[in-house]
Amino acid sequence: MERRAGIEVSSRLEASPEEVWGWVVTAEGVNDELRPWMRMTVPGGSFDLSDVEPGEPIGRSWVLLFGLIPVDYDEINLEEIDEGRGFVERSKMLSQRFWEHIRTIRPVDGGVVITDAVAWEPRLPLPGAAMRPMFRAIFGHRHRRLRKRFGGSLARAADES
Repeated sequence: MERRAGIEVSSRLEASPEEVWGWVVTAEGVNDELRPWMRMTVPGGSFDLSDVEPGEPIGRSWVLLFGLIPVDYDEINLEEIDEGRGFVERSKMLSQRFWEHIRTIRPVDGGVVITDAVAWEPRLPLPGAAMRPMFRAIFGHRHRRLRKRFGGSLARAADES
């Protein structure tokens, strides 16, 4: 039984790399991507990526269904931060033994391509692929919200093993 699984979603956005980066690394931006289905709390009450030391845990962020009901938490740990270009998050969650979220922002003519590559391994004894539809829906929703905000189109959505 393959415990790890993953997905990748890319969108072409009609905005500058600076504009997209300045939005997606804020708590307001993350929660805008998740709304109305979810919201994440902010460790320590505020969040500034410039104060984050790569590899040092940031703290616990609760995942709230409909912005109210705690359903999971994320012990956020950004392993790498490439200012304006992306980050690598490797965290532990209540539901996931392993969680990796790699977000990249690549300049293209007239905008950027933003890509989320997500991999996970559930704590429950089930194959990671069993959670693929849920994560595909969450990140598909996040990209629709980004395209609504910045304009653009879906560039790619794929499953990874």
